[in-house]
Formats: sequence, structure tokens, C-alpha cells
Amino acid sequence: MSNNKNTLIGTLTEVHESSMSATLLSGDSGEFPVVEHDGVKIPVGQLGSYVIVRQRGIEVVAMVVRAFQEDEYLSGRDQYITHGRLSLVPLGELAKNRTFQRGVVHYPTPGAEVHVVLPEEIDILFKKYRQTGFELGYLPSLTSMGVCLDPATLFARHLAILGQSGSGKSWSVTSTLQRTVKTMPNAHIILLDLHGEYVWTDDNGKRHSAFDEENHRYIDARELEIPYWLLTFGELVDLLIDRDDEKASTQIAFLREVLLALRKKANKDMADVHISIDSPVYFSLAELFHQFKRANEQVSDFGKVKGPLYGQFDEFLVKMQSRFNDVRYDFLFKPKRRKSSDTLADLLRDFVGIVKPHRQITVIDFSSVPFDVRPTLSAQVGRLAFEFNYWNPRSREFPILLVCEEAHAYIPRSAGTQFEGTRRSMERIAKEGRKYGVGLAVVSQRPHELSETVLAQCSSFICLRVTNPDDQRYIRDLVPDAEAGLVSILAGLGRGEAMALGESTPLPTRFQFHQPDPQPNSNDIDYYTMWKDETIEVDVDAIVQRWWKQER
Repeated sequence: MSNNKNTLIGTLTEVHESSMSATLLSGDSGEFPVVEHDGVKIPVGQLGSYVIVRQRGIEVVAMVVRAFQEDEYLSGRDQYITHGRLSLVPLGELAKNRTFQRGVVHYPTPGAEVHVVLPEEIDILFKKYRQTGFELGYLPSLTSMGVCLDPATLFARHLAILGQSGSGKSWSVTSTLQRTVKTMPNAHIILLDLHGEYVWTDDNGKRHSAFDEENHRYIDARELEIPYWLLTFGELVDLLIDRDDEKASTQIAFLREVLLALRKKANKDMADVHISIDSPVYFSLAELFHQFKRANEQVSDFGKVKGPLYGQFDEFLVKMQSRFNDVRYDFLFKPKRRKSSDTLADLLRDFVGIVKPHRQITVIDFSSVPFDVRPTLSAQVGRLAFEFNYWNPRSREFPILLVCEEAHAYIPRSAGTQFEGTRRSMERIAKEGRKYGVGLAVVSQRPHELSETVLAQCSSFICLRVTNPDDQRYIRDLVPDAEAGLVSILAGLGRGEAMALGESTPLPTRFQFHQPDPQPNSNDIDYYTMWKDETIEVDVDAIVQRWWKQER
């Protein structure tokens, strides 16, 4: 590293384990200088910028998290002078061979020199990951300097993209996936699109997409048709049985017995197959209902003697009948194509993207699915992705990434909610997916409402603007201790600007995402223009029809 005195901007005045303070050498006025190097002007004190603290062979890289001025009274001169001050978070050390190592072992002491980081020095810090070419953005303070992350770590060890509404999450997801398929053309990505932001239809019926035509496949979640017989025993219990019912234990025990018998009965011809209550094989839902109904009404001796289960399943039958009659669950209970066990292979090919022609991204559009049904369907997609690679002997050669938009809506932090089954499915992927080549990318605007188990398993965080104190506190508790002090920067980030934390980046980095091309359908509604211009005619009858039919 250069020891050029032109880069000297201040001296270290205070040292803590996770923070340091420096005073700028800017005279009595306290102005923050601009260092010029090879025609490039580097402003000192920008939040998220880097400095190097040097002392007796020690070189510590730190990030600026606060810049301010402070007055000092000099009694000898009977006047006040103003100092420029910097609050710093130490990130790591530069070894003698000029490689960057996370964490600080050799701390400098007050009086050490503080230098601005030159472009060629920044290049050395990021050199390790430039070979992949996976560039997501650039440094705001040095726009010519691209920011590259390690895609192997980013996707294999799970990723969280967090930011409040309007911070640019959809832009960030789109930009990341566009550059993923460009850099890695054999990617396998499943994107759960809850609001139709990535593939949408305009007023003229023309379909648009945030991805190139040759890179993605579009599937309407209702047409994907994940049938009821793919549900595990536990998922059927969550869907059909009220655990607070005093007869729930009897219902669960009988369901276990009947379900196993029906799965075996419907698949007698399947040779060398061990069928369990969780096996993804067809069974008759109507026959399941009639088995419960028969046991619930069983009597003998001309009605004088009631059967052992008489009246035990009243609640179960009512709940199952209401679910079956609810048109919102038709995708689950009334499959039109998936009516036999041998259709499972086609279903897996469909949503994993193993079809001709090959597409790297499968966009599953949930916007037409009612809100209270989305968790059930999203849980099935997540579990199928996991099960696919769990049983795939070449799973390490066929990694899958599951991108969960608005993850807080169906992977809640609290246990015992109506989304318990979804939460367990996603937590299983978070805890075990890495072993079987299933990566998870959770996207959320309310981090503190998202499962702590899922976030705790994420090794990389891309945090956009977050101003909510509860969300900031939650993120601070999740990121590595050495980087927790950087969370305060999140409130000041601009649209599409992010702080990358964790294992996929050589050091915590504030960067601006490259603008996606094409862009997602996520722009805010222009209230001013819509309210200022002439009022449009709204077809209320059509709205009512769509509401009745549950079709958007």
C-alpha cells in the first residue's frame, strides 16, 4: 500500500473493540477535505466510504459510519476552533502480502495515521471476487469501481434482501437475477412472485417481463396445480384439523390410519415402492371423506348401539366439506391434470424448469391467488423444491435457488400461527437446504416479522433503506458482531442503494445496484397524475364479477 502523505487525512483519537474515532487535519475551520489522486477527486467523510489506519506496520481497514464537526475552546488563544471528526467501524487488516483479512487482531493506538483509500487500493480489497464477474453494482463514492460478490457463497448459504417499501427491493432482485443468468447460464431459479411484479399483463392484454424471453418461464400459480395428494400427513393435519378441538387427537390418529390405507390401495401396481403416510402418491380424497363419515355415523343393533367413533368427527367433516366447497382451494382439492401418481414427474419438470427449451428462471405468479391461500401454495412449492433435490443423487451438480418475495407474509416469526406449516417448510430449507443444493433468498420489507430461524441461517445480507427502529434492531442482532455497528447507515441509503454484509463480500460494502433492464412492474402509482387528469370510467360490474369468481 502507498504511504503517500497526500492521502493522510487525520489521526486516530479513540479506540474501542468495535469502533474508533478520528480527528481530521483540516485546520481550524473543520472543513472536510477532498483528496485528488490521478485526476480522481475523493471526498472525505462520506458514509460507507473506507479509510486505512496505519501505525508501525499495522494497516486496519475501517468504514466511516458518522462524520461531524465539533468545537473546541482554546483558553490560551481565547477562541474556538472547529474539528472535523469521523466515527469508524474496523473491518479487518491488510497482511504484509497485501491481502485483506476480516477481523482485527492488531489494534492501532491513538495517534495512528488515518489515510483515505485510493482506487487501486480498493481494487485490491475486492480483487478476490472479481474473477467471477458477478458484478451487482458500483461504489457511490467511486462510480468506476464495480462491486462483485461471491455467487457460490451468496446462494449456497442463503441470502436475505431486506428493505422498506420504496427502497428498491424489486429493482435489486431483478438486477441480481438478470446478472445471475448472464454470468451463470445454467442457473435453476424459482421465483415466487406474489404481486405480479416480474411478469405482468397490460391493459391491452400484452404480457411483459422483467427478464428476457429466453431466460424465463411464466406459470400462473393456479395453473401449476399442486394436488392435495402431495401434502404430507402433517400438512393435511394443519389444513383439515383444528388442534384446539378436544377430539383432535382422535381425528389425527384416525387420519393416520385411513391415509396410509388409501395411499396403498390406490397404488397397488407400484412395484418395489415403500409407501408411507407421507409418500407423494395419489389417494382418493372423496374416499377419505366417506371413511370419516362412515365411522362418525356407525351404529349397530338397529341403531341401539353406537360405534366407538360415533360423533367424534363432526368438526372434521364440517371443516373438510367447507374447504372442499371453497373455490379458492380448487387448485389443491380439484386437480384436472394431476389425477394419478405418474403425473408427479411432469409437475417437477414443470416448476424446476427441466423442459425444452431450457429456461433459467421459473416465475410462479401468485397475484391471482387469494391472500389467505398463498401460504399453503408457497409452502408446497418450497417443499417440492427441497424434496426434488433431497432425493436427487446429483443434487450437488443441480443446485436450485428459491426466491421468496414478501417472505414475512408466509414465513412468520411467531409460532402457532395459521402459517405454521409454511414456516416449518421454509425453516427446514434454511437449516438443511445447503446440504442438498437448495438455496434460499428471502425478500422482505418487515424483517422483524420474518422467521428468526430463517434469517439466522442466512450468511449474506443485502440491506436497502431501513428506517424502522424495530427492523434495524432485528437486523443488528442477526448480522456478525463486527458489522452490527454498520446497520445505522441503512436509514440514509438512497433508492437502489444497499449495504452488503456477510460472507459473500470481502468486506461490508455500501453500493448502488446497477439499474435492471428490463425493469420490474414495481413503480409507485402516480397519484398526482391520476387525480389531476380526467377521471377514467370504472366498470364496477366487472369488478364484482371478478370478486365473485376470485379471478383478477
